[in-house]
Amino acid sequence: AAGGVHALAHITGGGLVDNVPRVLPAGLGVTIDAGAWPLPPVFRWLREAGRLSDADMLKTFNCGIGMVVIVSPDAAEDSAAVLADQGETVYRIGRVAEAADPRVKVSGTEEAWHAAEPRS
Repeated sequence: AAGGVHALAHITGGGLVDNVPRVLPAGLGVTIDAGAWPLPPVFRWLREAGRLSDADMLKTFNCGIGMVVIVSPDAAEDSAAVLADQGETVYRIGRVAEAADPRVKVSGTEEAWHAAEPRS
């Protein structure tokens, strides 16, 4: 109702890598900054216990991002405010841009997910 929403992607099986492209037109992709949100402890544990690579984590799990809302850049602040007012936790995790393959590029996992990891 607030306007500006172009697409929603529920991040389930297939993780961020497979689910986000499903809602984008051909020729578009996203760049995501893994440092834009905290990786929940359960995902740190899964990565370590399963000896999973960051690529496997991003393709298999939502890594703490349950829904991606794609909005116009000029509507981002208002959309975030509407969602936050409804009790949602909002992270601005990336941008839509022209892309071929891969359609999802994630940066910052090494710094955000491996540096200063919490101790059990």
